[in-house]
Amino acid sequence: MAQKNRSTSGVLVLLILAVILCFAMATARTQESAAPAANTQTAVSGQDSLGMAKGDSMSVIKKIDDMKEHARLGWFYKVRYSGLGDFYVRGGVFMHPLLACSIIALVFIFERLFTLSRARIDVKSLMNRVSQALRGEGIDAALKVCEGTRGPIAAVIHSGLLRAGQGPDAVKEAIETAGSIETSFLERGLVVLATVSTVAPMLGFLGTVSGMMNAFAAIAAAEQVSAKIVASGIQEALITTIAGLTIAIPTSVGHAFFVSQIERFVLEMEEASANLVNELVELNKK
Repeated sequence: MAQKNRSTSGVLVLLILAVILCFAMATARTQESAAPAANTQTAVSGQDSLGMAKGDSMSVIKKIDDMKEHARLGWFYKVRYSGLGDFYVRGGVFMHPLLACSIIALVFIFERLFTLSRARIDVKSLMNRVSQALRGEGIDAALKVCEGTRGPIAAVIHSGLLRAGQGPDAVKEAIETAGSIETSFLERGLVVLATVSTVAPMLGFLGTVSGMMNAFAAIAAAEQVSAKIVASGIQEALITTIAGLTIAIPTSVGHAFFVSQIERFVLEMEEASANLVNELVELNKK
């Protein structure tokens, strides 16, 4: 009986030891599986922190570069990063000749406006004063009236009066010569405006072709085609076209306006010249 109790006690001890051993092994496995998860979470957290740190450092570097560029460019920095400046940069290399065309057109437009506005006079008033001077005091008084009046019409009348003593034919010849010279002066710069109005859209179309070529080159070089790849090339093409037409349209309008004003001047010169010849013929009859 005592031997049987000892064997039963031994079996119980063995069972208890087996249970303890199994529990210990299960606990060890749980800790081992938890350790890689913790390590993975720590690694992910570390990567996120590293990414945020890199992003912050890049932002700081970009701000420092912007400050350096601002200090280097000065007032031009605001122009470069304004809407118009960004539009100019995105247009590509063909925006440079287009800018030159716009500057040339503006210079000649303002110069012609100033010149033609100063050349405008009251032709009827001038001819009345010349006629009164001729009838009252003679040719010298009429010459002084023309010398005191600016503009091409007064210059043409002055040239005719200088030949008044040589007969009507000489007066007509002098008026025609002076009229040709004054007309050439009035037409100065119109060739440049006509050239700019023709060349500017051509440069814009050339920029369009260049932008499309860049877009297709980007498509060929890319493994996966996306909208961003071709957007810059298409944008360049559209910007140069817009710039060329924006320059050409007002330049063409200005050219047409100046041509109409010059034609009006020529008509007034012819009318004034005819009146002068008639006045001289009437004076010779007397």
